[in-house]
Amino acid sequence: MLLFSDCPFKFSMNYLYSSLIAALLLLACEPARAQSLTNGFMSGKSHGSVSLSTTQEWYQSVYLVPEKVDVVPIFRRIEVRSVNLYANYGITDRLEAIVSLPYVRSEGHAAAPVVQGLRYTNVREGLQDLTGILKYKPLTTELGSSILSLMGSVGLSTPASKYSSRQGLEYIIAIGNRATKLTASGIAHLQTSSGVFLTGQAGYSLRTGRVPNAFVAETKVGYAGPKIYVDGWAAFQKSASTGTDILQPGFDNFFPATRVDFIRLGVSGFRPLAQGVGLVVGASTYVSGRNVGKSTGVTGGLAYNF
Repeated sequence: MLLFSDCPFKFSMNYLYSSLIAALLLLACEPARAQSLTNGFMSGKSHGSVSLSTTQEWYQSVYLVPEKVDVVPIFRRIEVRSVNLYANYGITDRLEAIVSLPYVRSEGHAAAPVVQGLRYTNVREGLQDLTGILKYKPLTTELGSSILSLMGSVGLSTPASKYSSRQGLEYIIAIGNRATKLTASGIAHLQTSSGVFLTGQAGYSLRTGRVPNAFVAETKVGYAGPKIYVDGWAAFQKSASTGTDILQPGFDNFFPATRVDFIRLGVSGFRPLAQGVGLVVGASTYVSGRNVGKSTGVTGGLAYNF
């Protein structure tokens, strides 16, 4: 598979890029969707991948308004584990379909007397949200020895199970907000002949119910070589002002209606293992936020390409 068939230069990296598509995107499948499911690479017609990844996140402090608190209310500390199934397929060289489905387990560490007294549970788990995305590349242009690609994507995400997002403090360990989301984004991807690349994307996400809509953006810089891939990324979300803040005026204990803002930084790495199979690892952490836990996460998985 040659992703940049219209390039004036030729990378001897076809195998790397085919593995890379799955590897990059399986890193994006954390429960909070802190990183986008789309990037600047295209699979190519009739090419695709299937990947399975696992992510573990944990946090004890929470970004609230007006300041961060050091211990999660009720549950003290939260651990979130997820397993994500991801697949993508190139319908044409310029049109790609993406599907993602995570299973999430969220566990708190509330003391037994607290859990029993409030009739809460320390664990919530189940299938989270099924996401489908179409990505289209209308324009590719040469900039010297580099290639600039402009793309657009539209995605729909909806709950895949009847997981609970009930009102009250037990929502702190909910695995999702049970909203259906429609997200449209624009993507710009600059690929140099040396293997260094830069990707930026921005879009808007419409959510159903009382979940606030949000502006989402991401920037990524990295290197894709014949034997290794590395990148660093920053993801950003800014919720609409219609949302509320936890324990502030207007808050009625309905947590899905809160404004969730964040900046999250991460790194990713990929190494081919054999023809069509690769290993990926990554790590990320929140550096600022609003109504969100200050979580740190690590991810690992395998990607298979066809």
